[in-house]
Amino acid sequence: NDLCFFYHSVTEKSIVGIVKVVKEYYLDPTDITGKFVVVDVEATKKLDKPVSLDQIKNNKKMRDIALIKQSRLSVMPLTKIEWDEIIKLSKK
Repeated sequence: NDLCFFYHSVTEKSIVGIVKVVKEYYLDPTDITGKFVVVDVEATKKLDKPVSLDQIKNNKKMRDIALIKQSRLSVMPLTKIEWDEIIKLSKK
């Protein structure tokens, strides 16, 4: 039941919504190597406005967010301050 941001990492490079984890990780059935796992998520809310990677990079409250250093990470932790700041940016 963890809440997560849904990030478009290819063209938009923006956080566009919030999803909830509905099933814990399990082996990715499409990965023949058996190295990768997946989680099932359910969309819960579309953000009012997408929050771009540039907005995140230019925000002092998020200077240590892992997304800036490794933008292709599938999963990364956020502090409450970072979460709240992203929500705030999505309402501007």
